[in-house]
Amino acid sequence: MGLIVGLLVLWLIVAIIGFTVKSLLWLAIIGIVLFVATGIVGAVRRRAVR
Repeated sequence: MGLIVGLLVLWLIVAIIGFTVKSLLWLAIIGIVLFVATGIVGAVRRRAVR
């Protein structure tokens, strides 16, 4: 579970950097996509454990 949280924080930082530097907007899009994907994987794994 710690890995999922760490990845979520990392993708959030990547997205913020992408939005602050206008030439790196593609980085923000990738960060958002990876953030959502990691959240979905974490939710699915959490349900499977129960």
